[in-house]
This record gives sequence, structure tokens and C-alpha cells, in this order.
Amino acid sequence: MPELPEVEALRAFLDDHLTGKEIARVLPVAISVLKTYDPPLSALEGATVTSVGRYGKFLDIRADGLHLLIHLARAGWLRWRDTLPSGPPRPGKGPLALRTALTGGDGFDLTEAGTAKRLAVHLVHDPAEVPGVARLGPDPLAGSFDREAFAALLAGERRQIKGALRDQSLIAGVGNAYSDEILHAARMSPFKPVRNLTEDEITALYEALRTTLGEAVAHSRGVEAGRLKSEKRSGLRVHGRTGEPCPVCGDTIREVSFSDSSLQYCPTCQTGGRPLADRRLSRLLK
Repeated sequence: MPELPEVEALRAFLDDHLTGKEIARVLPVAISVLKTYDPPLSALEGATVTSVGRYGKFLDIRADGLHLLIHLARAGWLRWRDTLPSGPPRPGKGPLALRTALTGGDGFDLTEAGTAKRLAVHLVHDPAEVPGVARLGPDPLAGSFDREAFAALLAGERRQIKGALRDQSLIAGVGNAYSDEILHAARMSPFKPVRNLTEDEITALYEALRTTLGEAVAHSRGVEAGRLKSEKRSGLRVHGRTGEPCPVCGDTIREVSFSDSSLQYCPTCQTGGRPLADRRLSRLLK
């Protein structure tokens, strides 16, 4: 799933490629992709893009007072095309979900792999009209998001730290991959309860959060949209690297699997050298 660094890179890419250009049409191909109906997508025809913003994992294409909000979900992606096909896209079994064409002949396609159709597009007058945006917590890279703000968010939390980091209503933009990376950098078990964190551990986690995401954004900056997925993988230390040596200590990276996802961690760096069992049975909480 694209997370904050990749979505931020897409935002910058689209801001460069869309701002000042006129939209010719926006064509939904998959019925499931469009989540709003008023205003209709036809309201964007002839509108000029003024900027591209981001809310957590949402892209916000702003055009003449309207907001085309895109959430790529788990299997969605954006593909820029310098020259779009001349004919309209045909609905079918392929991955194409929506096409945005500019009057100059260029534009982008939204695609989604797999059968779980979760890619979402909203056209609204105000981003707060989208429930997923309205409930977002603070952006962890915002200038106002300091250590004290982070500590205040964690106060009263009773969840394990992995789940808390992934909660978009607590902190916007962090998903499965970067929560693994942040916890590895902080040398912390993913199963550690938030309520057990010491002041020093909160500081270490905050610094790991800011540093990991900041470095990932820098790593993605300037990368073409089509290469962002592979660039993300190349920059990850533990996530998706089960069985490989930890780049810090050399221990073997291990995995805990769930019904629809998995996490990766280094026992030496994060759990005192002991492998984690199933999340419901593990007692390695420190």
C-alpha cells in the first residue's frame, strides 16, 4: 500500500505535471471507484488545476474550487501518460479504474490490481466532506508536530504500539511497512503496549518516526510515478525482508503473519534476541 512518503512523492509529481493545466474529462471505468455523485465528474471539464495537496494517504487535486480526492488503498496506483489513447477507455476485466485526460492530450490512469476493489475517488467542494479525511490525525512531518504533540497523542492509549502507529485517526499516513521501519529504528517490539512506554522511549519513537518518514520522502523525491513502488522496496530495512540479514546487526529478520497482513522485525534489535510467537500468545512486550 502506498504510504505517506510515496503519496507525498506522487503529490509533488502531480503538482509539477498538472498545475496550470486544463482538465478535458474524468472518466470512471470501474463502477466501484467513484464514491460521490454531487458534484458530477463532468463539473471538472474545462477546470484548471490550481495545485495538488495531500491529507495523510489522500491526494487532493484542486481545480477551480473543486477537490478530486484519491485514496489508492492497498492495490491502487497512478500511472502518468504523456499521450493518452484517443478513444475512450472500455470497461472490462483489466486493472484500469479511472482516467483523467487533460486538454493537451496527456493525463493519468488510476489502476487497481486484485479483486478487493478499495481504490476510492471523491469529488467534493471541501475535503472535510470525505469521512476518511475528516477523521485523520495530524501529519507526522508537519512543523507543529513536535515531541510534546506526539506524547499527548499517546496519553491514555492502551493498544500495542504497532496498531497505534497504523491508526489514521491517531497519526496520518503511516501504514504497515513504515510502522515496521519506525519500530526497527526505535529498537522496539511491535507488541509493546503504548502505556508501558517510558519518557525516553517516547522520545526515541518520536525521533524514529520523524527520521524514517523524512528519509523515505527524500528517497522518493523526484522519482517518476511508475518507479515509486520499486524505490520504496529498495529503501526498506526490515519490512518485506523475512529471512534476510538485519542491516544493523546481521541477525535474521523474522515475520509474524496475520490473516491479511504480516509484520517483520529483527529479534536482536527489537526483542532482546528472542523471536516473537503469534501476537495473541507472545509475552515479549518489552
